[in-house]
Amino acid sequence: MGKKVALVLAGCGVYDGSEIHESSAVLVHLSREGAQAEVYAPDVDQMHVVDHTKGQPTQEKRNVLVESARIARGNIKDLAKLDVKGLDALIIPGGFGVAKNLSTWATQGKNCIISKEVEDVLKAFHAAKKPIGLCCISPVLAAKIFPGCELTVGHDTECEKWPYAKTAEAMKELGCKHVNKHVTEIHVDMKNKLVTTSAFMCNAPIHEIYDGIGKMVKEVVRLA
Repeated sequence: MGKKVALVLAGCGVYDGSEIHESSAVLVHLSREGAQAEVYAPDVDQMHVVDHTKGQPTQEKRNVLVESARIARGNIKDLAKLDVKGLDALIIPGGFGVAKNLSTWATQGKNCIISKEVEDVLKAFHAAKKPIGLCCISPVLAAKIFPGCELTVGHDTECEKWPYAKTAEAMKELGCKHVNKHVTEIHVDMKNKLVTTSAFMCNAPIHEIYDGIGKMVKEVVRLA
């Protein structure tokens, strides 16, 4: 039997949910590795809804689980029902939903609060010594919960290629070790079984982002 991997989503769309290309890449690479994805999302309202043609918030209200179901093609469960015992690993892709719907990082940075459901799931996999894969902005969740862990969100010096490099500095302030890596590379914290890659934290061609996520998935499945 292939490994069972929980994929936790945060909505549907880069500006207010899960990054669709990252989520899709995880699903494709899990399939290639012979692993079975079980998709989950919290049954909560989004922080807000963003019109992706304008990048501006609207007055609309949307639910994180309902929106995430779009990516999962309807095959999704409420995060509250996740049982770590039947699962081998956890992956959380990026997108602003991680910083808006799974935590308050978007508005509070390193002083953020992580949703209790999300924190409990991360701590359960960590306590069971089961691997956790995080890409793009989602490594901030581990930075907040697991002091002293090693992570990458790409590079720590801001430039056109790395527009979100200040995230690495905030993670260091939380007591983490940030390791600079190119978009096609991963970092593995063997002690904490954390596998991270930068994905869309980098202004890179989409195939490079896809390849980096592939390496993350392969390593998560190998460690499971």
